[in-house]
Amino acid sequence: MSQTHSFKPIFDKNSKILILGSFPSVISRKFGFYYTNPQNRFWRVLAGILNAPLPASTDEKIKFLLSHHIAIYDAAISCEIEGSSDAKMSKIMPVNLKPLFKEAKIKQVYANGGKAYEICKKYLENEIIKATKNEIIKLPSTSPANAKFSLEKLANEWSMIVRMLA
Repeated sequence: MSQTHSFKPIFDKNSKILILGSFPSVISRKFGFYYTNPQNRFWRVLAGILNAPLPASTDEKIKFLLSHHIAIYDAAISCEIEGSSDAKMSKIMPVNLKPLFKEAKIKQVYANGGKAYEICKKYLENEIIKATKNEIIKLPSTSPANAKFSLEKLANEWSMIVRMLA
């Protein structure tokens, strides 16, 4: 089924890093915000590595991201997808990152998982390198589908973000 990304990127002029997912899950599409599936470990990982309280509401999550100079978006603006499975994504249309790069001073882009990384490498790599002077970095997915990574192992891998924000 063809789906279009319906919510805006979260960023401001002070954002230093950009984390790109692949495409919102069914639950995130339903609620209109990023990583709203309670099984997704995105918010727990970030709060853990940043030694911050876990944000609960959408407003708290936006404030949390912006206060830590983190921008988030997804690599695909539309695609054919069955359910929430990255493996079932096809007919991918990449996002336009130009407005975000124009307004924010992004130094590094991270991909939340393999599919986000694949989309970035295929469609967005030149734009990302031009804007940041850096290659995109692939991080292990925080998705519940990535069960082989414990919360502790995810936090260990994702902790490189903290160094970029210092």
